[in-house]
Amino acid sequence: MFCFLFLTSNITCDIIRTMSKADKLLERMRNNPQGWRIEDVKTVAGRFKMLMRAKGGSHHVFGFPFIDEAVSIPAHNPIKAVYIIRFLELIDKIKEV
Repeated sequence: MFCFLFLTSNITCDIIRTMSKADKLLERMRNNPQGWRIEDVKTVAGRFKMLMRAKGGSHHVFGFPFIDEAVSIPAHNPIKAVYIIRFLELIDKIKEV
C-alpha cells in the first residue's frame, strides 16, 4: 500500500497502512484454516461485532443479528478446519449485509 501526497503527516500514512490484529488473523485463517485457538476466533468475531453465546459448555456459538445462521465452534484447541471454514462463511455473509 502507498500513501498519497496530500496526507499531512507520516502518522496518518502509518494509520492507513496498519491492519488490525483481527484483520491479520482473518487473512491468516483464510490462507490456512487449521490449528486455530478459540481466543483467535473470538478476536475476529469481535472485529465484526458478532454475538457470542457460551454458557459454560464445550462450545461457543457465534451469530449476527440480521443473519439467521449461527456457527457452533468447540472450545478445545486446536479447532478443526471445518469449523473455521464455517466461521469464515458466516463472516462473508456479514460483509454482504
